[in-house]
Amino acid sequence: MKRKLLLYLWLLTPVVLLAYHYGPGQQGVARDEAAGQIAIAQKAEAAEDWRGAMAAYSAALARLPATDRPTRWQLRLAHGKARLEAGEIPEAISDFEGLLAEMEKSDASASATEPVRTSLGTAQYYAGWLMRLEGAKAEEWNVPVEGARQQFRLLAEEAPGAGDDHRKNLEATIRLARMDLTELQGLPLPKCCQGCKNVSQKCRGQCESKAKKPAEKEKKDARGAGSGQRPRGGS
Repeated sequence: MKRKLLLYLWLLTPVVLLAYHYGPGQQGVARDEAAGQIAIAQKAEAAEDWRGAMAAYSAALARLPATDRPTRWQLRLAHGKARLEAGEIPEAISDFEGLLAEMEKSDASASATEPVRTSLGTAQYYAGWLMRLEGAKAEEWNVPVEGARQQFRLLAEEAPGAGDDHRKNLEATIRLARMDLTELQGLPLPKCCQGCKNVSQKCRGQCESKAKKPAEKEKKDARGAGSGQRPRGGS
């Protein structure tokens, strides 16, 4: 009996290994591959190769299981920061806004969303700065500046540990909005802003896209209003 049991176990071993390989084992391999890409991204960041870092973070996200949500959030934040440093400021704003919306929908803690809000506010601050230099209208450049002000104000109120830094950022944002254009033109550009072009046009396109989405949703709702099941409570 004992010999038969050992024989059965020996025969089952390949099945168990295959099940592990295509189940938890595959996830382990994927996490190892993601860790390798993260190491590449960090080396690229140290060399200020921001586009290389972006590519490596994207590769890590493609490999990391969807169930590793907190880690994916961290990678998306790191990708957005690299994008900001690469000068893709409007695109970074869109990334940070999407990440923050997802985290809030998932009831992420304030401590988890703090670095995302900080990065979003920073990107919006830079966008407002550049839009002013590009000659955008006040009602246009004030959109990202006001967004930055709201982020830093919320952080200053809700993040006592780093409250001083957030208050300084809030004050800087308010100064940016009130500063005379000639004074702003005399200030040195932050490194990530150097070489940035068409920020106003890109931000304008993003605003138009956001304005279209609710209208498109209303049209879809209206088209489907007379079809399908009758609304509850109808006669």
